[in-house]
Amino acid sequence: MRETQPQYRLTIKELPAGERPQEKLKLRGEASLSNGELIAILLRTGLPGETVVDVAQRLLATHGGLLGLSRVDYGDLCKERGLGEVKAAKLKACVELARRLSLERPNERVRISSPEDIVVLISSEMAALDQEELRVILLNTKNEVLRVVTVYRGSVNAAQIRVAEVFKEAVRHNAPSLVIAHNHPSGDPTPSSDDVAVTRELVQAGRLLDIEVLDHLVIGDGRHVSLRRKGLGFS
Repeated sequence: MRETQPQYRLTIKELPAGERPQEKLKLRGEASLSNGELIAILLRTGLPGETVVDVAQRLLATHGGLLGLSRVDYGDLCKERGLGEVKAAKLKACVELARRLSLERPNERVRISSPEDIVVLISSEMAALDQEELRVILLNTKNEVLRVVTVYRGSVNAAQIRVAEVFKEAVRHNAPSLVIAHNHPSGDPTPSSDDVAVTRELVQAGRLLDIEVLDHLVIGDGRHVSLRRKGLGFS
């Protein structure tokens, strides 16, 4: 009976010194590492004939970069060659930590001066969602972010959205203005007729409540559209 030989996995420590992500991080800082090298630190071990950095680069190439990889669910990650349950869990945990960190600004408030400021705040998370979400970004009199509230999950259209739900937290926190944002899971941020109708309805409701709707952003894959800039729904 033939004995099964144990599979040999090349670890980070066994890579040539110049290729070790941990050494690069120590000497040059984490910003010097590529996306693949950062992921390699999480994975720690590779496969026979494929270093851990190679495995990380393959995952990024297969799924279209960090954003695409972040969209892969846990079950599918477990099936990827070179991963398994433990490594898949580490990757998903890292993505979730990044999501939570992006929403926190200890002892300071983010000031909004353009649609791009909102995009920086929420796009990394919203672009990775596999269903539509509508969020409301509440602002104070200095255009600083008070809160980001998820109001709806699912199709964003005028028939389903209740004005009271959109403005509920703004009234509660006495926010004088807000920005609406929702994502298109297709990756194409082109506004639909429903998007324009929702915008028009909410802008009008805001005037009655004395809460200004500054913009409605549609978030896509690496792209976004400001309906105010396009003159859609804002008169």
